[in-house]
Amino acid sequence: MLLAASVLALLRPIPLYAQETELRGEVSESAILADQQRRARQLGMASSQDQQAPTNAAATDDAPADTYQPASPGAVPDDTDATGATSIFDQPAATDDTSADEAAPVRPRRLSTARQRAADQDKAKDAKAKAADKKKAKKTTDATASAAGTDDTETTDADQDTANRRAVTVDSADRQKLDPGAERTGSIEGQDKKPEDDPFAATGIKVGSFLFRPTLEQGLTSSSNADSSSGGTPALLSETALRFSAASDWRENSAFINGYGIFRKTVSGDEISDAQGRIEGTLNVDLDNELRAIAKLGYEAVPESASSPDAIAGVSSQPLRQTVNGSLGIEKDVGKMRYTLTGAVTHDFYGDADLSDGTSLSQKDRDSTLYTATLRTGYEISPALIPFTEVEVGRRDYDLRSDSNGFERSSTRLGARAGLEIDMGDKLAGEFSAGWLREAIDDNSLEAISGPTVNADLKWSPERGTTIGLTGQTTIEDTTTAAQSGDILYSGRLTGERQIRANLTANAALGVDWRDYVGIDGHDLVLSAESSLTWWLNRYAGLTTRVRTEKLTSNLPGRDYTANSIFLGVKVQR
Repeated sequence: MLLAASVLALLRPIPLYAQETELRGEVSESAILADQQRRARQLGMASSQDQQAPTNAAATDDAPADTYQPASPGAVPDDTDATGATSIFDQPAATDDTSADEAAPVRPRRLSTARQRAADQDKAKDAKAKAADKKKAKKTTDATASAAGTDDTETTDADQDTANRRAVTVDSADRQKLDPGAERTGSIEGQDKKPEDDPFAATGIKVGSFLFRPTLEQGLTSSSNADSSSGGTPALLSETALRFSAASDWRENSAFINGYGIFRKTVSGDEISDAQGRIEGTLNVDLDNELRAIAKLGYEAVPESASSPDAIAGVSSQPLRQTVNGSLGIEKDVGKMRYTLTGAVTHDFYGDADLSDGTSLSQKDRDSTLYTATLRTGYEISPALIPFTEVEVGRRDYDLRSDSNGFERSSTRLGARAGLEIDMGDKLAGEFSAGWLREAIDDNSLEAISGPTVNADLKWSPERGTTIGLTGQTTIEDTTTAAQSGDILYSGRLTGERQIRANLTANAALGVDWRDYVGIDGHDLVLSAESSLTWWLNRYAGLTTRVRTEKLTSNLPGRDYTANSIFLGVKVQR
């Protein structure tokens, strides 16, 4: 039986899978899938032939079998049917007579029950395999189509059957040309970088949550009037200026710090040795219920100017004036209405004046504190325009009830202003206002200081790289001069900055000051002009030069002067 089964297996026309299966080279998933589908089709065809064999044999029982014609001359035909070899276990035919003229047709062999059951099982397995192959082919249709270059799965299988599957490797799909939209772009380092708006701007120093930007300027100043006085003489001065700014990088609130310090020392000519400086900080905090708080604190130390109305004659050095100021403001938005309430305190105190004879003169009777409260109400016409009105009340208290001349200098302040806030982004921003301010002195023998006020702080950029600024301020200046109440000072500055090149910046400024004395018929007019150039050698160092002229004209004797100066130095920043 084993021998017969072996012979039957050898005689059946089953393809040799060992020769069909590719055993060499790397095989891709698409090739494996195609091979599985091909094998499933072949098994299905074999099963169909096996099942159709009895039917075909029954249909041809009465028909003579096709006679086998051997290819070799003299060969003897086999008495077998067209479907396969005759089994040795078949019953001998009734007409097995070698002497008969015609051979009786041989009935086809009938499949055994075990073999029929095996065929049915193979058919069921083939059906399951086909269903699994279809499901898997559906998931990998896109990948197979991309690797084979077609969207038709059946066409792909046919192409793979006829093509050399050994050329299909594991990474062949990866080597296919990608869709243009999926191609890999260049590295970030190779991309063109966006040019900086200001390649010579200070980079700053990170200190905690603040970014500091310091600037140091050192040079020589040649002046025709070293102390800006009516009797001033020329001098060559060494001038050092340190400026800095700092800004926080907090997520919600913000803080800013600004300061400067200027030191001057005579190299030759009129003896000058002074220093001045200021530092100021601002804190913005968002509170609950749409409230915002703005707090400011500052300190300034400046020597009394020789051109000041309170300048003391015959001294080797003018007294040092120090100022400490602070304010707290609360802002509230209600619909289109804008409300701001601000309280401020400013304290001025003076050092002693050093006289030429070696003695000193106390200036304590000039020490005072100014308290003010300001209420601003605005209405938002548009986000760019907000008109407002402002009311101010305040009190100035002197540390000494009476000055050295016996006058009570304390006073009460009242003021009102109306103006407009403008916010058009970088193009135009700021505010300006006009109104009236009055300060009544407690001593009835002294006239109240009152007059119109003008204030402005505007920035305009007509084109990129150019900035025009306009500032205006009205200040009441007190005094301890006998029989005088003080004066009102109106100051205005028109500034311009132009970036000629990335490393060359030009600045210009025009200034006018008008001082109106109260109690006497006197006034001062100060005109000034200044221009400067800064040429940056690199991002951290540059050369700077500055030319300035200033002229004071007064109807009071001994007040006129003219001062011209030129500065040349080096500026470094970080």
